[in-house]
Amino acid sequence: MEMDNREMDRSYLRAKKRVEKLKGYYSHLTAFIIVNIIISFFRVKSDYDGGDTFTEALFDIDNYTLWFWWGIGIAFHTYGVFGSRLLFMNKDWEDRKIKEFMNEK
Repeated sequence: MEMDNREMDRSYLRAKKRVEKLKGYYSHLTAFIIVNIIISFFRVKSDYDGGDTFTEALFDIDNYTLWFWWGIGIAFHTYGVFGSRLLFMNKDWEDRKIKEFMNEK
């Protein structure tokens, strides 16, 4: 049975919206990683220049609070984009694995 044009248009729009959500998510994740690395670098450098040893500067908890709070935002964004598909062993995964094992020879 072929899809009529309206169904194809709806499918296309859903797929396009999902791609836009993924694109936004990956942009957010990239910004999270790059910005946090840069800020952490300068904070560690500042602490080290301020008299701390490199190890003290590197493991100062204040250098990682932004990672933590922004990471919570990333976690919510991840769930918003992937939803229940995020869970590794969800029902879809289970069904796919059953079919995969049944098709093995």
